[in-house]
Amino acid sequence: MPELIAPLAGNVWKVLVAVGDKVELDDEVIILEALKMETPIYCDDAGTITELKVTEGDAVEEGAVLAVIG
Repeated sequence: MPELIAPLAGNVWKVLVAVGDKVELDDEVIILEALKMETPIYCDDAGTITELKVTEGDAVEEGAVLAVIG
């Protein structure tokens, strides 16, 4: 299953989807905050969110799995 990966280290500012939501290619899914800047994270694949690995306020490292798309 495709995974949504954090491109940079930061804090999860906003989660815009829930498990079970259908997503399309380039949908905005999560917003990370790093260095006082908001960075939107977009879907690389269409499908359904089967698992969220983070919640708002979590700190993540670059390369961390944010969500799984089925």
